[in-house]
Amino acid sequence: MSAPALALSGVRLVHNPGRSDEVVALHGLDLEVARGEFVTVVGSNGAGKSSMVSVVSGATRPTTGRVRIDGRDVTRLPAHRRAGSVARVFDDPRTGTAPELSIEDNLALAARRGRRRGLRRAVGPKQRAEFRERLAELGLGLEDRMQDPVGLLSAGQRQSVTMVMAGLVAPSVLLLDEHLAALDPATAARVLRLTCALAERTEAAVLMVTHNMQHAIDVGDRLMVMDRGRLVADVRGPRKEQLTVDAVVDLITTAGGVVADRSLLAGTEER
Repeated sequence: MSAPALALSGVRLVHNPGRSDEVVALHGLDLEVARGEFVTVVGSNGAGKSSMVSVVSGATRPTTGRVRIDGRDVTRLPAHRRAGSVARVFDDPRTGTAPELSIEDNLALAARRGRRRGLRRAVGPKQRAEFRERLAELGLGLEDRMQDPVGLLSAGQRQSVTMVMAGLVAPSVLLLDEHLAALDPATAARVLRLTCALAERTEAAVLMVTHNMQHAIDVGDRLMVMDRGRLVADVRGPRKEQLTVDAVVDLITTAGGVVADRSLLAGTEER
């Protein structure tokens, strides 16, 4: 039996250990996600969702515990050493792209993710055709704007480009940290469809953190609830298919979390 794409074993993260302002962000987290499995993650603010994503990406090293990707222990590897197997998309569309570079140049950099940088060769006709094809799939006309600086794009266009970048080198793990939060509902719906297509094409293990309960229900194979650094619910299969927004909110509040914004009940993204 092959190893899971992502495995966390006893992951504990403590900020300011031993001080009066010590905060335990993750309490001995255990988690396995298989290749091709799509997990949505919900919980109140401070539940540990983004801390978990940071630990998996390599941006933050856990205090104790192990992080394995495709069976390899990467606990001590920084983010740039995991870049070939982990892709991360942030909540801010401005993060993850170089605004002064063209769309083409941003895609070219993403296509070299995980490789030694060295001297960058010019984009050839074959690679440019691939970029055009991927951009055309967005339906935004960006394939005809590849020389435009990314900084000229709208938030939705920029996040769409970021999603294309994330899939150019098929990652083992795809991390989506509230990547729809800054988008209007129509744009968020389009980027969510792109997200599902990317997950299917790459067969990555996906962790999608969201405050939108309806999104958490509608996509993915599993729905995880976190509270105060712990995994308190992991719903999958027929039970997940039967979930409602009210039921997910109940899972959070039962765990002790507080859903302050009742707009979540309507399925709108918390700002």
